[in-house]
Parts: sequence; C-alpha cells; structure tokens
Amino acid sequence: MQSQVKNKKTSNIVFFPLLILVLVLWILYRSLFSFPIWFDEILGKAIFFGFPVWIYINATGGDSIINTFDPKKLKSGLLMGIAVGGIFGFVFSILSVIQNGSVVEAVSLFDSNIFWYEFILALFTAFWETLLFFSFVMTVIQEKFKSWTMVSQVLLVASIFLIFHIPNIVLRYELSAILPQMFILFLFAIGQGFLFYSRKNSFTLVLSHAIWGMVLLVHGGI
Repeated sequence: MQSQVKNKKTSNIVFFPLLILVLVLWILYRSLFSFPIWFDEILGKAIFFGFPVWIYINATGGDSIINTFDPKKLKSGLLMGIAVGGIFGFVFSILSVIQNGSVVEAVSLFDSNIFWYEFILALFTAFWETLLFFSFVMTVIQEKFKSWTMVSQVLLVASIFLIFHIPNIVLRYELSAILPQMFILFLFAIGQGFLFYSRKNSFTLVLSHAIWGMVLLVHGGI
C-alpha cells in the first residue's frame, strides 16, 4: 500500500517535467540535426520517445502503461486496427477522387519493395508515437485528471500530440500549408484519442496509425 502511494506521488512529480524535457530535446533534435528518415523513425524516436517512457515506468511502476500492450490484446487490437485503417483508406480515396476528378485504378502496391519499406517505417513511427502519446501520456492524464470529461482528456492529448509535431511541420512545409497540416494532424490525434479511450489497446492504434500514414503517402498527403 505504501509503495503504491509512493509511486503515485512520484508519478505526479515526474510526469509534466519529463514531458516538457522530452519536448525540448525533441525540438532541439529536429532543429539542429538532419538525419535520414529511417534514422529518425527507428532510432531517433526510440531515444526521445521510448527511453523517457521506460524511465517513467521504472520510476513509478507504470503497470497501466504496460497493460496497453498486453499480448492478450494483440489479436483483437490488430483486427480493429485493420478495420479502422481500412475506413481511413476508403474515405481518403473517395475524397481524393472527388477532389482531383481522377479515375480509380488497380495498382500493385503490395508488389513494390518501396511500399513495404515505407510500411515498415510507418509501423516504427506508429509504435513509438502510440507508446508516448497514448500508452504513456493519455494513460497518465486519465489517472491524474479522473474528474475531467472524456472530451477534455482527448483534447489535451491531441494538443500535446500536435505540439510535438509542429517542428516537423514547420521544417517540411511552406507557410500556406502549415495550418492545414496542423488541422489534419489534430483531427487524427482526436480520433486516435477516442479510440484509445474506448479500447485501451495500443495494438489498434499502432496499426491504424501506420495504415493512415500509408494512405496519405499513396495519395500525396503528409
């Protein structure tokens, strides 16, 4: 009982300073260095996103964070991730056709080595971002602000998600495209937040995130 109280006090002290530190280091990293995309998504985010979560779990116990990746949730999580990702793909494809007036044609994406390379990178990106923003940040926010409504919790998490992505948006896009990209990412984070709130299953978010990223890549999005 005493250890649980101690862990709770430690988590209250550590959470926001750790999150702010991660944000500052991530901004510095993105601003000062320009490594290949594969390095950023596999190693960079492992260091700046994964390592701090590991520190927090070791300092506080963090069983609720670990439980979001419970192996028992794997099958149901992947199936739901495919379903949600499929909806993303279908809706975005239809919108792309309406906007561009293009014709839907069968393309052998799965036969392309480039497609699988990008999909592997998308999975790494989805894993590290799900771990940080939802398994970690949203789980802790739900524990710290239990009196908050679901919408308030999700909006806070989505705002944190967006703040972390602003440096990359500013570096990659022209001024006229910055606000639209921020809006898209914010809406995506809100959707992922509601999905996590209802399922507490990070496998679902990893796969839906990866598929969403591939859909945007195929259709010339983010």
